[in-house]
Amino acid sequence: MFCNNCGARIPETANFCVGCGNPVKRSEAATAAPPPPAYAAPSPPPMYAPAAQPAAPSHDSNCSWCGAAVELSQLSCPMCGATLEKHAAVTRSGWSQAPGRKDMAKLQFGDSFCQIEGAYVPVADMNLAAGDSVYFTHHVLLWKDPHVNITTMSLKGAWKRMFAGLPLIMTQAQGPGRIAFSKDEPGELIPFCLQPGRSIDVREHMLLAATSNVTYDWFQTGVWFETKNGDDTETHYPVGAFMDRFTAPQTPGLLLLHAAGNIFTRDLGYGQTILVKPTALVFKDPTVDMHLHFEHPNVQFMSWGSWGNRYLWLRLTGPGRVAIQSVFDRIEGESRNMTRWSNATATRW
Repeated sequence: MFCNNCGARIPETANFCVGCGNPVKRSEAATAAPPPPAYAAPSPPPMYAPAAQPAAPSHDSNCSWCGAAVELSQLSCPMCGATLEKHAAVTRSGWSQAPGRKDMAKLQFGDSFCQIEGAYVPVADMNLAAGDSVYFTHHVLLWKDPHVNITTMSLKGAWKRMFAGLPLIMTQAQGPGRIAFSKDEPGELIPFCLQPGRSIDVREHMLLAATSNVTYDWFQTGVWFETKNGDDTETHYPVGAFMDRFTAPQTPGLLLLHAAGNIFTRDLGYGQTILVKPTALVFKDPTVDMHLHFEHPNVQFMSWGSWGNRYLWLRLTGPGRVAIQSVFDRIEGESRNMTRWSNATATRW
């Protein structure tokens, strides 16, 4: 089978072209009919398989986004459509853009499908099979078939979640039927194909939807600082007081995130650090540690508050992968007089 767009040879089981990443278009007849004998034969004619080329392709690595086996010659994952990271452009500073998925890319989970529609304000259009379900926050629901059943899904630790200001319930959709989600703002839609035993830490309000076999937990970030104005003291959380943790315990699951602007990722080695704006963080591996870092002028007449504090960073330490978004909010309280803060490092100019 060959790609209609670039002409590259595609495995019969692929959902996307391994060369250009376009979705594979199959006619009903081609889908129902067995593959031609010339391709099914163990020793194909020389015109299809030159002597220097092995008869059976060997898998050189795995897609870091869905775990599918891929070859060094492939530019896009045949299963999830992601641009393979080893071929993606990496800047001299070490950042690479999150693997792109073309408009109308289709992802499979269980017997269901998710199709990504649009690039500016992307939509996750799901065709849920009977027995498959996803959960989401109610404000991201764009449209659905009338017969798709909507219920609520309680979350553990209700009392703690209530006092922390976190949602007590999630909305759940049960197949069969079609349903679509959108964050209603420009940005990128990031599909995570979580493999069994894998977790990812995500900043709050980034979730679009997740399959029901993906567990949703949360933890305290431990990143904070206090400011004082007269007799009033206020505590600020640059990355939020809590972060979400999504895990696929036993079976692979699909997690959809939405972030503003463009998304860039970086793999940190053991002990390697990077300073990022706290509000730009999108997700990180659980192995990545984080704490505050201050930069301010080394002058005697400047106090520890006001202008000398305006450079406040989040220090991320590997090993693991981190992602940031190009659109981020201003840090509340950054320029005020700070009195206390969580574990932090500092640099004077």
